[in-house]
Amino acid sequence: MVEIQKILFPKIARCTEQELYFRKPDGKQNFMIQNESQNQGSKMLTYHYSEGFLCLKEGESAAFDTYFNGFSIEKWKKYTILDNLSLCLTLQGNIKVTLINRQKIHEYVSKQILSETIVNTAHQQIYRFAYDIKNAKGMLSFEIEAGKGGGTLYTGGYHCELAHNALRQIKIGVGICTFRREDYLTKNLCILRNEILENKESPLYGHLEVHVADNGCTLDVQDLETSNIFIYPNKNLGGTGGFTRCMAEMKKKHRKHGTTHVLLMDDDVMIEPEALVRTYFLLALAKEEYTKAFIGGAMLRLDRQTVQTEAGAVWNQGVLDSLKKELDVRSCEACLYNETEEYAQFHAWWYCCFPLSIVTSSNLPLPLFIRGDDVEYGLRNMKQLILLNGICVWHEPFENKYSSFLEYYIIRNQLIVNAFHCPQFGAKQLNKCMLAHCLREITYYRYKNVDLYLQGIQDFLKGPQWLMRQDGQELHSKVVQAGYQAQELEKLDMPFSYPVYEESKNDFGQNSTRLKRFLTLNGLLLPPKGDSITPMASAIGVNFYRKNRVMNYDIWSKKGFITSRSFSKSIQYIFRVFGMVFVNHVYLKKAQKAYQRDGKYMQTWDYWKSSLDITNRKRETGGS
Repeated sequence: MVEIQKILFPKIARCTEQELYFRKPDGKQNFMIQNESQNQGSKMLTYHYSEGFLCLKEGESAAFDTYFNGFSIEKWKKYTILDNLSLCLTLQGNIKVTLINRQKIHEYVSKQILSETIVNTAHQQIYRFAYDIKNAKGMLSFEIEAGKGGGTLYTGGYHCELAHNALRQIKIGVGICTFRREDYLTKNLCILRNEILENKESPLYGHLEVHVADNGCTLDVQDLETSNIFIYPNKNLGGTGGFTRCMAEMKKKHRKHGTTHVLLMDDDVMIEPEALVRTYFLLALAKEEYTKAFIGGAMLRLDRQTVQTEAGAVWNQGVLDSLKKELDVRSCEACLYNETEEYAQFHAWWYCCFPLSIVTSSNLPLPLFIRGDDVEYGLRNMKQLILLNGICVWHEPFENKYSSFLEYYIIRNQLIVNAFHCPQFGAKQLNKCMLAHCLREITYYRYKNVDLYLQGIQDFLKGPQWLMRQDGQELHSKVVQAGYQAQELEKLDMPFSYPVYEESKNDFGQNSTRLKRFLTLNGLLLPPKGDSITPMASAIGVNFYRKNRVMNYDIWSKKGFITSRSFSKSIQYIFRVFGMVFVNHVYLKKAQKAYQRDGKYMQTWDYWKSSLDITNRKRETGGS
C-alpha cells in the first residue's frame, strides 16, 4: 500500500484556517468571497495544535470534503493509472466513519454516501476503508462522528495498491529565482530540508533537489548549500534570467542527478510541502499520454489564506483572464468547482512543474526580465495543464506589489508575446489599449507612468536586435529610476490621514458625476479643490477628480508617492500619446515581423550563455 495523499491538519506558522482541512458537516458556506464573519463561529472544531490530532466529543462530527483533504478522484482516474483507493485512518475511541462521493452539477452539490463503518478501540489503531472508484466522479471524502465517550483522529491518508514497478522514476528539480528575499527563501529551504530533503520517511526523499538563482548575490552560499540544495550567484536579469539559469543547471547535472522534471517556484511564497508530494505521485503514476503535461499550483492569498486568486490563466492577447479567481476555498462548492477543468493557455511560475525534456538548447524562455516570461513559455510549450485541490502556494497578492516601473515591462512584453503568438494584434488594438491606459494615467497625474508605457512601446518597435544588444541589468536600473519611488510617509511633503485614505478608498463616485468627469477630463478643465490620499494599486478616477495633489499610498509597505496636477503637462502628454498613434500604424507590423524572423535566437542557450556571462562551460543545456 502506498500513501498518495496525506490527510493534513492546520499548522501554526503555516496555515491555521481549519475549514481548509476539516469542518462541521453540511454547514452553509459561501462559494465566492463574502463577509468573513459569515464563515466563523459555530462551525469551528477543537483541534490540538501542539499534539497534532483532532479530538471529537460525543455527538460531534467532522467532514473532510475540504480543499486539502478531499480526493480529486475524477482527475486521478483520468490522468493516472490509479485503479483502487483506500482510506487509512489512525483512530481511537468510538467513531463512525462515512465514505462520501461529492459532485457539483450546475448549482446542485450532491452527496452520495458510499459506506458507513463504526469502530470502537481503546487504543490507537489503523483502520482501512476501501472505496469503490469504478463510477466515482468529482471528489471522494469522508466524515467522522464520535459516539459514546468521544473519539480521536490522529493521522490518515488515501492509499492505493501498486505493483512493484508501477511508479515511474521521477526526480523533481525545484528552481527558485530570488532577489534579496532572504526571509522567505531561508524559511522555505528550512521546510524542504526538514520535511523532505532530510526526512527519510517522506515519499519524496531522494526524489527532490533545489536550485536557487541568487540574482541579488546576497545569499550565504556556504551556509545554505547542501548535497541537494545548490545556490548560483547570478546576474540580475529578472525572473526569466534566474529561472533560465536554474533550468540550465538542471540540464548540466541531469546525467549525474537523474532529474526528470522542473518545478519553478517564486521566492516570495509560503509552501505546503505536501503539495510537492502530491505532484510527485501524479508524475509517478501518470498515464503515458499525459507524461508531457504541466502541473500547476493554485495561488492562494498570503494575507487571506482561504482566498484563491488564480488556478491557470488565459492570455487573451494581453488581457489576462485568471481562472477560478476569488473563490473562498473553505466552501465545498468552491472545491468542487475547482474539479471542473477549463481551457488554460499557461500557468504562472509561482508553482509550475513540467518535464525537463522540454528544456533544450533552442527552447529556453525569452529575456523578458519580468511580467510575461511565464506567459510566453507556457504558450509555446504547455499542451495540457493538471490542477488539483491542495497543490498550491500562498503568495502575496499582486495589489500589494505595485511598482511604477512595471508600466514599461507590461506593455513591452505584451507586444513581444503577441508578436510570436498573436501576430494579428495590430495597430488598431494597440492604439485602443494605449489611449485608454495613458489617458487614465494622465488624469491620475502619473506622468512618469505615461513615459514608461510609451518607452515600452518604442523599445519594442526597435526590434529584437536592439533588445539583444541591451544589458538587461543596466536597462532595468534605468527603468526603475524612471518610475515613481515609494517612500516612508515622514519623507513625503504631505500629511497622512487614515480617515481621508479610507474615504477615498470607499469612494466609487456617483452616477450623476460620471458625465461631468468625462467631459472635463476628470476635472482637469475645472479649478482644483484640495488634496487627497488614495490606494496606490487600486486607485480609480474619482479619487483624483479636481484634486491638486494626491498621495498614492500602499497600506502594506506604509509607503507612498505624491502626484501633482499640472494642466500644461497634461496637455503635453495628451499630444504625445496621440502622436504615438501614427508611429504605431507605421512601425508595428515591421517590428512584429522582425521578432518572428530573428527573435527565436533569444530562446537559445547561445544567447543566454552570453547574457548571463557564463563562460568556459560546455553546452549542456542541449537536448532534442
